[in-house]
Amino acid sequence: MPELMMDLADSLPSDDAILVGRVWMPGDIPGPSIVSLVGHDVYDMTPVFPTMSDLLEQDDAAELARQTGSCKRVCSVSELLANSVESVRDPSKPYLLSPVDLQAIKACGVTFMVSLIERVIEEKAAGDLRQAAVLRESLTDTIGESLLNIKPGSSQAEALKRALIDKGIWSQYLEVAIGPDAEVFTKAQVLSSVGRGASIGVHPASQWNNPEPEIVLAVNSRGNIMGATLGNDVNLRDFEGRSALLLGSAKDNNASCAIGPFIRLFDGSFNLDTIRRCIVSLDIEGEDGFSLSGTSHMAEISRSPEELVAHSRNEHHYFPDGFVLFLGTMFVPTQDRDRPGMGFTHKVGDVVTISTPSLGRLMNRVDYTHRIAPWTFGVRSLFRNLMARGLADRVLALGREKPV
Repeated sequence: MPELMMDLADSLPSDDAILVGRVWMPGDIPGPSIVSLVGHDVYDMTPVFPTMSDLLEQDDAAELARQTGSCKRVCSVSELLANSVESVRDPSKPYLLSPVDLQAIKACGVTFMVSLIERVIEEKAAGDLRQAAVLRESLTDTIGESLLNIKPGSSQAEALKRALIDKGIWSQYLEVAIGPDAEVFTKAQVLSSVGRGASIGVHPASQWNNPEPEIVLAVNSRGNIMGATLGNDVNLRDFEGRSALLLGSAKDNNASCAIGPFIRLFDGSFNLDTIRRCIVSLDIEGEDGFSLSGTSHMAEISRSPEELVAHSRNEHHYFPDGFVLFLGTMFVPTQDRDRPGMGFTHKVGDVVTISTPSLGRLMNRVDYTHRIAPWTFGVRSLFRNLMARGLADRVLALGREKPV
């Protein structure tokens, strides 16, 4: 069986980074805590910032995460990672959660031209993976070349749109890929994402699905991009291919959204320019001996991260608790797994690893959505928990300090 490796070296950025996250803390009143990593140790920031949303509202969040003098040490990073593998977890010890809490979880689609072809294939095949190989060859020959160096929303894009309509091959995915408006959708509900080491879910009725390795931006209520992390935007290709109106069913299922392991806050050495240079790797290892690897080069994104944030948060749409934004992927696995021409789909037990040197490594094992523990800890549970731990006054104080 493929292993979920959780050692320190393969989990964290390869350089000096300011990292914050969320940890489930045991005790008389167990609950989620906001933590920062300093050296090889984990410190509890919850008495100062009860939620990640509160921390990211601070303009100097990166500097505050470094100031752990009054914070209680939780454990070593190695101990935390070792106890975060769901199958061997000791609930009496701290373990990793997804690093986001009150933020809305949004995602962008069709931001890379390579993945655009695959979205059109899903639509034309009506979710039937048996037709994918023939359609892929035909569509690549027909529209692949014409999409190179096209700026979305430009006059050249509009001219291409008219030409493709005349050829009878226009698609709703082409609209959001080269048109003026980006695709932004709700990937998952507040507090429903899972962290590194947890099971990640695919619907048992899906016969054509895949992971989507992405960089995820952490944005506060004012639209300031405060940092970034990694994400797996699991997609049921057959569901979405049958109808775009099934996007919610294709994307938002129990444990179908993984984020982590930590949020890296922007500072002098890590910023949006770093994100633009990132190469995101995906590795899949199956219990059947199958393996697959691929990469996404952020330099090939068709809309800048700032542009995608502006499409998400603007005068028409606000996020009072902030949001996280999946930037999209260029990697859609097409390698045959079982039979020639049938492409890739997940099997239970697959270990999915998403990594890039500046953000670390996110790892999860695939299971069916109905076999993973149901999501029950929502917003009401969070605030009841904070009240029981005596943190309600701090929540109210932060609300007064930073009115929305």
